[in-house]
Amino acid sequence: MSAVILALIAGAVIGVALGALGGGGSVLAVPALIYLLGFTPVAATTASLVIVTVTSATALSVHARDGHVRWRTGLLFAAAGIGPAMLGGALAGRVPAAVLTVAFAVVAAAAAVRMLRPRSASDNTVHVRPGRAAACGAGLGAVTGVLGVGGGFLAVPALVDVLGMRMRAAVGTSLLVITVNSLAALAMRAGTAEGLDWSVIGPFAGAAILGAWDGKRLSAKLSGHTLQRLFALVLLAVAGFMLVDAVVA
Repeated sequence: MSAVILALIAGAVIGVALGALGGGGSVLAVPALIYLLGFTPVAATTASLVIVTVTSATALSVHARDGHVRWRTGLLFAAAGIGPAMLGGALAGRVPAAVLTVAFAVVAAAAAVRMLRPRSASDNTVHVRPGRAAACGAGLGAVTGVLGVGGGFLAVPALVDVLGMRMRAAVGTSLLVITVNSLAALAMRAGTAEGLDWSVIGPFAGAAILGAWDGKRLSAKLSGHTLQRLFALVLLAVAGFMLVDAVVA
């Protein structure tokens, strides 16, 4: 199977994940670029940021039109996480790759288990306070910087469980966080964009954008509870794959 076809398939899957679940793009894009398309880890993370940025921005516009984006909370989340993400990125260079892989898998699994737990009705009435949103964003930024991903797979659980957002609002708001964080990360990686295979990245991003529209339509047909469980199962699958890969390696 040619690289372009693989890129189209992978891009479509990642777009659906971002459009419907509000996260999981970079979690899925990086392994796809490395294992399916032969990118180096550095090139894969940079290409993933390009793909996730354009796809998230597209999906964000759709969710915003439907009123599912909490702009103030999302901007606080993203702004508070920029500095800690940079510090986390500096620390990540001193941590062995195997340790980072295991840590990534453990955090993803913990987030999934948290979202699978039943939530009482009172959980949906938590008032979002600016200080709380900023603190959560800073913590998310630090973890994101260390693990080297866009953060959507952590942003959705944080917005739902810590800040008490409903799932649909969390999905839309997480796309705002992903877009801002990815743009900031791309600005720091401008020098690494040279030499990327744009003949693969272009179709990948195009399929992801189209997939995001389908993902948004899918989210409109499913209940918030179903979306939450689906997102958690995706996280568990990614965590399991990465743990196996770390052990085998």
